[in-house]
Amino acid sequence: MKKNRIVITGGTSRFASVLKKHKIGHTLLFPNKNEFNILDYKKIRSYLSKLKPKILIHLAGLSRPMKIHEDDIKRSIDLNIIGTANVTKACEEKNIKLIYFSTHYVYPGTKGNYKETDPLLPVNNYAWSKLGGEASVQMYKNSLILRLCMTEKPFVHDAAYANVKTSFLYHEKVAEILESLLNEKGILNVGGKKRFIYDFVKNDKKSVKKIYLRKNSNSKIPINSSLNISKLKKIIKKK
Repeated sequence: MKKNRIVITGGTSRFASVLKKHKIGHTLLFPNKNEFNILDYKKIRSYLSKLKPKILIHLAGLSRPMKIHEDDIKRSIDLNIIGTANVTKACEEKNIKLIYFSTHYVYPGTKGNYKETDPLLPVNNYAWSKLGGEASVQMYKNSLILRLCMTEKPFVHDAAYANVKTSFLYHEKVAEILESLLNEKGILNVGGKKRFIYDFVKNDKKSVKKIYLRKNSNSKIPINSSLNISKLKKIIKKK
């Protein structure tokens, strides 16, 4: 694969810190907020005109705590929807490949095994904000939307749900496979084996406690947001 210059927004994010340690065979640029403010369109254009990257991986935005998306929707809209739209417009103008990190929470989270073509119904404001970002990226054909199901290692919580099914991968594993996805376009689910969160965590964090999500809970956590990753497996197998 040809070595490319790649801009990574959100350089202080948890995943970016993992990516900095993982060499993917390309020149990675991690601009700070003064250099690349996703709410300042002129600054975005200026930075991209100067650096002339081939690819931009958009990580910047608002994630945790999830409650902040319920309490401060203006900030959520600004950073995850308007900011993403600004980045998309600039990439389209400069013909830069855009890779957008979305979330598996855009699916309804009731039946699991979701394919990329399945209907969407976000379960919380965080997921709505990420789907709002997807809307602008979808309009730009030189793009890839990754609906990711990933988490930090070690798992940040002391307890994990034993009745909530997902397709978690650790950040390090996503960093490993990212290079294989750089030339893809469209929408792609990225995750691992379908299993309960507790079963995923317990092998690496022996002290984790088992808890259960109650039926009719108001926690806005999907009971089964597991992913169908057949498309991902085919791409990796080809590589």
